[in-house]
Amino acid sequence: MKAIVQERFGPPDVLRLVDTGPPEAGAGEVLVRVHAAALNPYDWHILRGDPLIARLMGEVGLTKPKARVAGIDAAGRVEAAGADVRGLRPGDEVLGFCRGAFAEYALAEADKVVPKPVSLTFEQAAAIPMAGAAALRGIRDVGAVRAGHRVLVNGAAGGVGTYAVQIAAALGAEVTGVCSTRNAGLVRSIGAAHVIDYTTEDFTSGRARYDVILDNVGNRPLSRLRRALTPGGTLVLNGGGAPGHVFGPVAGILRAVVVNGLVRERLRLIPHEQKRDQLLTLTGLIEAGKLTPVLDQTYPLAGTAEGLRRVEQGHARGKVVITVA
Repeated sequence: MKAIVQERFGPPDVLRLVDTGPPEAGAGEVLVRVHAAALNPYDWHILRGDPLIARLMGEVGLTKPKARVAGIDAAGRVEAAGADVRGLRPGDEVLGFCRGAFAEYALAEADKVVPKPVSLTFEQAAAIPMAGAAALRGIRDVGAVRAGHRVLVNGAAGGVGTYAVQIAAALGAEVTGVCSTRNAGLVRSIGAAHVIDYTTEDFTSGRARYDVILDNVGNRPLSRLRRALTPGGTLVLNGGGAPGHVFGPVAGILRAVVVNGLVRERLRLIPHEQKRDQLLTLTGLIEAGKLTPVLDQTYPLAGTAEGLRRVEQGHARGKVVITVA
């Protein structure tokens, strides 16, 4: 099979397209013929071994990447099923969390893939797992958003942000999206009642107060974010940061953990999870017409490095996707 491999940490230029043997499905696993794979900020963190503290924590590998073939989000067809797999058979169209998604074939635990909605292309389906599930956890589970809440999504036009706006609106919240001028129309079209253009206005300086803020950017001090919350409101932190840091977004997370017990606002993190029930909730919302993946650009498998550079720059509208087959 053809695959994008990485032998060392570095910029996207270290990636190579090679011919290699396909993986084999073990017990409880399926081999997926990948039709499309999505790129996430997580992927460039793995690519660069960034932040450095993540290497010491064992998250990405110490001196070289843990996985030779990267990628997590994929959509495709089941090629083979291992022992003890029930409910999946060759030919089934699926989406989910697949190890080594930047290749023609990838492995997935059988309980981490779900049927692909027939209304979606493989590219749209691949854009769902990591970003969609993070938005669902941040808005529904951690933020506990309900009807009537005022919710602000910082980074509303990004991968997680476009899902978060739609999920919050589907729950009956009044959503404000923070984005650039060029993305204002997009953010309104997916359910935001209000849009703040960060190039002309700082949402932490205004009079509006929000029950829940989902911060996908990490470009405002914790004290300023707290100022924009209602008394007892919830701040949900989701990454942020740029390449080349020792601590990166971990520093902001640690500050929030320390401060949380000392203030009346709730400062919360989005847990890292890969759960089937979350994928099923997302595909259910899609089938109900309440959620639509937003795609930025697609690249061929050989263009994975170029796609990762775009994600790393932080200006993608929705999800960047690789078309594999």
